[in-house]
Amino acid sequence: MTSIPQSDPSINCSTSQCATPQPRLAHTLHQELSSVLSLAADERHFFSGSQGQDIYVWDRSTLQVKTTLQGHTGSVLALEIAKEKEWLFSSAGDSTVRIWSTRTLTPLYTITPHLDTDSGDIFSLVYSSTLNTLFFGCQNTSLQWVDLSNPQPTSSEGSPPRAHKFFDSFPQPAGRPLPQTRSGSPSPWLPRAGSPTLPTPPEPEPVQLQVPARNVVQSAHYGYIYCMALVPQDIEPTSPEWPAWSLHNSNSWRRDDKKEVQLVTGSGDEDVKLWVISSEDPTPQLEHTFRGCMGGVLSLVVSNGTIYAGCQDGQVKVWDLETRTLVRTIIAQENVDVLSLSMFDKDLFTCSANGCVQRWNAAFNCVSSWQAHSGIVLSSIITGNIAEPRKPGDFGRVEPGWTLVTGASDNDIKLWDIDRAVARHTAKVNFPEDTNTKLFNARTASDTLIYALSKFVSIPSVSSSEIHREDCRQAALWLKKALSQLGAEATLLPAPTEGVNPLVLGTFQGNQGKHRKPRPRVLFYGHYDVVSASPEGWATSPFTLTGLNGYLYGRGATDNKGPILAVACAASDLLSRRALDLDLIVLAEGEEENGSRGFAETLRKYKDQIGHVDAILVSNSYWLDDQTPCITYGLRGVVHSKIKVLNNEPDLHSGVHGGMIAEPMIDMVKLLATLSDGARALIPGFYDKVRPQSKEEDELYELLARVTQKPAESLTSRWREPSLTVHNIKVSGPGNDTVIPGSVEAEVSIRIVPDQDLETIANGLRDHVRSTFDKFNSPNKLEVSIDSTADWWLGELDSKWFKYMEKAIQDEWGVQPLRIREGGSIPTIPLLEKEFGCRALHLPMGQSTDQAHLQNERISLQNLRKGKSVIERFLLSISQPDPESAIQSPV
Repeated sequence: MTSIPQSDPSINCSTSQCATPQPRLAHTLHQELSSVLSLAADERHFFSGSQGQDIYVWDRSTLQVKTTLQGHTGSVLALEIAKEKEWLFSSAGDSTVRIWSTRTLTPLYTITPHLDTDSGDIFSLVYSSTLNTLFFGCQNTSLQWVDLSNPQPTSSEGSPPRAHKFFDSFPQPAGRPLPQTRSGSPSPWLPRAGSPTLPTPPEPEPVQLQVPARNVVQSAHYGYIYCMALVPQDIEPTSPEWPAWSLHNSNSWRRDDKKEVQLVTGSGDEDVKLWVISSEDPTPQLEHTFRGCMGGVLSLVVSNGTIYAGCQDGQVKVWDLETRTLVRTIIAQENVDVLSLSMFDKDLFTCSANGCVQRWNAAFNCVSSWQAHSGIVLSSIITGNIAEPRKPGDFGRVEPGWTLVTGASDNDIKLWDIDRAVARHTAKVNFPEDTNTKLFNARTASDTLIYALSKFVSIPSVSSSEIHREDCRQAALWLKKALSQLGAEATLLPAPTEGVNPLVLGTFQGNQGKHRKPRPRVLFYGHYDVVSASPEGWATSPFTLTGLNGYLYGRGATDNKGPILAVACAASDLLSRRALDLDLIVLAEGEEENGSRGFAETLRKYKDQIGHVDAILVSNSYWLDDQTPCITYGLRGVVHSKIKVLNNEPDLHSGVHGGMIAEPMIDMVKLLATLSDGARALIPGFYDKVRPQSKEEDELYELLARVTQKPAESLTSRWREPSLTVHNIKVSGPGNDTVIPGSVEAEVSIRIVPDQDLETIANGLRDHVRSTFDKFNSPNKLEVSIDSTADWWLGELDSKWFKYMEKAIQDEWGVQPLRIREGGSIPTIPLLEKEFGCRALHLPMGQSTDQAHLQNERISLQNLRKGKSVIERFLLSISQPDPESAIQSPV
């Protein structure tokens, strides 16, 4: 998503002579099958107007579509927020303006312009809070307004405006393709296959408003009124009065303490006009006309006493508002339409039809230029995150920062992290070569967790590949440095065996002397290695963290780099607030995806250095679905085995030697058939020690069956019943249909459950295979090996630690988590329990669709951030003087 092909013409953005690199792409939102024509934002939502008639509402916390606002029957050309009223204004190609509640996301008013559809498309609008009046510019060159201080509904209900025989399409300025419009009634957004249908809010009938004839300036321009802006109050973004969430020009300007505003309009007639409106006489009075634009005026922004006008010819005209003189002509992109402008502090962002975005400082120098989209950039806004003082009880806060939001004809909305002080940009992190560079720079990344994860994912730490051995070492070094900068005492623990990746140990030490009792010590186990990821089949680069529609894509995002950093950032935040009253130990290995080679030996070697541990925390599994949080309390164990049958002959031709020899493949087929009847394993004594299912478990599985809409038996067979699997059969030689292989090897695994004994099951498999083969009286040879094992694990549901975690999940998500087990195995959990003499907890952060080990691995942005908050709550609760008081029995 971050690598965009060059789309045109005259100036290549990447080679422009600009001082600083492009900002970091924080996230991409994809609007299905529809260009992004307009944008707006409030504290809770992003709003995007589509070419396909609907307004998409994006939740700012999850960056996913919350709903769509439906009602327009034409492309949504302009959006505007009235923060104090909690209103959203929208104008469209259907000759209407609609007002929506940003709180309930329901329609409130429908405004029909004077002359109804003869006004044509409504390209632009602004709202004056001073006059409580909405102004909008029409395709028929009229400037119209409506007083909303006491809106009076029209007497007749009216019907949706009909399409006008002439004003029925979006304008086509030079270099701008004509968008396709939908016909018929509005239809809901169509999600991708397999995705849930978007919820739509109830739609009460909106109040119908009509613009009276007296509220019209006919022929305000001699061309379509494409854009308009109010002259803002003289408030800088650093002022406390400036809204923290947005840099809209919606604040009106008062002159000489009178209720008077100044309105600037731009048109296809190549003029920019300045109008004055007062509360006594709401009719706009033309005060000045700025001329000299080469081509239609497509975009406007007014800031710091200056008017900036983006034109069709690629120029931006800059006028001084007080002296009415032309200050500068900026050539943004020669002969390429400048379709949107945004202002941040004293810097101007220009968005062009070739997909390029440029940043210009107060001296009109280009300080950054980049290819932002593969299509036409049609809209932009600048918005900021709300920063509130942190308190010990605060969870999940996002660090303050600013974002440029751009929308384009490629159907994408992109969120770019921008910095106020462009000239003071720090060096870009290039770890690990640049070892002296500070890892986290809050001014270039508003969210430390996401920024750090982007760096972590970029290191291809594939432990099973010798080619990536050095990458694994660099990932360990990176994680050590990250933990140090987050506040931990970090070090590497080299493995005793050569060629094995080191452990990373980081200890966040809690406050000293707050309680008389020794501080609790919690060990978090994770792994920094990943499985391989071939680019084929990935929608994005697997080792580039890419944000798309509320998900972060990349190898290791969910398994297990994301959870490691979520836990570390949670401890760091508590530490910075002096609220960490325990020790959190982060222990990450680099061989988990390669059988945890050397982990046990390394752990025992440095056990004293790690120190005493009261509880173990793991986060390396997933929910049952994508909606309901879970807590994992059980895992099956595993025995991996290889069975090989061979003779002393080379591979032979079946046409020459077939029938003359005892074939190893025939012996293998007969042997494997004695292991299972398809439903149950046939190894003697295999089921003797399996723990019977209790009544409490029966009730739990019935609950889960109702949630998952699957039979309870399908869950018990996956989670609490043993199984035997034949994974593959390999043969010597080419493997074609005329060769008798001289050796045949099968890979077999057994999943074990409480209370099966790991050693007994492994020996039982080996003994059964050998005794069965002996009965064949075959001249062939048999080899059986047990390659790796892991014991089963079962948590304590009644332990205080489990209750702490369960309550933390419930408090954060607002629902009781489901208690689940997993059919897979994590060999390190029972090992850690035995070595440190304490119990483990397992918090799954990911959803069922996270695609761990598969193509397009991802983690939900909401799950990652809430996972961090759950850890904060958990750590706070167990460090209280009387932690038992914080526990409530689950409902």
